Amino acid sequence: MTRKFEGDTLLVATHNKGKLEEMAHLLEPFGVKVVGAGEMNLPEPEETEDTFVGNARIKAHAAASATGLPALSDDSGITIDALDGAPGVYTADWAETENGRDFMLAMTRANDALEAKNAAHPRLAQFRCTLVLAWPDGHDEVFKGVAPGHLVWPIRGKDGFGYDPMFIPDGYDVTFAEMDRWEKNKISHRGFAVAKFVEGCFD
Repeated sequence: MTRKFEGDTLLVATHNKGKLEEMAHLLEPFGVKVVGAGEMNLPEPEETEDTFVGNARIKAHAAASATGLPALSDDSGITIDALDGAPGVYTADWAETENGRDFMLAMTRANDALEAKNAAHPRLAQFRCTLVLAWPDGHDEVFKGVAPGHLVWPIRGKDGFGYDPMFIPDGYDVTFAEMDRWEKNKISHRGFAVAKFVEGCFD
């Protein structure tokens, strides 16, 4: 039995304003106030696990124990079949530079790796999101969402973030970066995970 969320304030353990806005929008119908880790001046804990759920747990439990609030964290990324699931948990790391994250660099790296392997088309990939809701007493609940699709090159679209411009979800002929943001939310890995979270902890 999933533990229900009963407070009026949910801490979202992220410093990413885009993720925070998405979460606030999705939880609006439940009258829950959403605050971010940045507003609470929480440090970003080091993500030392090699799984999405492991890293999401680190962030959620650190935030919950630091604030005494239930904390929701997500760890997400893209897995590419022809690259044996890479970049996976290292999705953001592929974009790291001395001057911050550069996702054009990350997407180019992914495409170059596919070209080097002469990977067959369609080049299947999945966006994956794992949400962990942690309470200050140490309990947590886990919710996972997957958006399957394939990769295209050259990239297309100006919206979205991360690897969105090279990813076409199953059943569509446009990339995530060519979609309206709220339309994307309905079929995204995060959208699916949040729907499970809402069903489990609110409905």
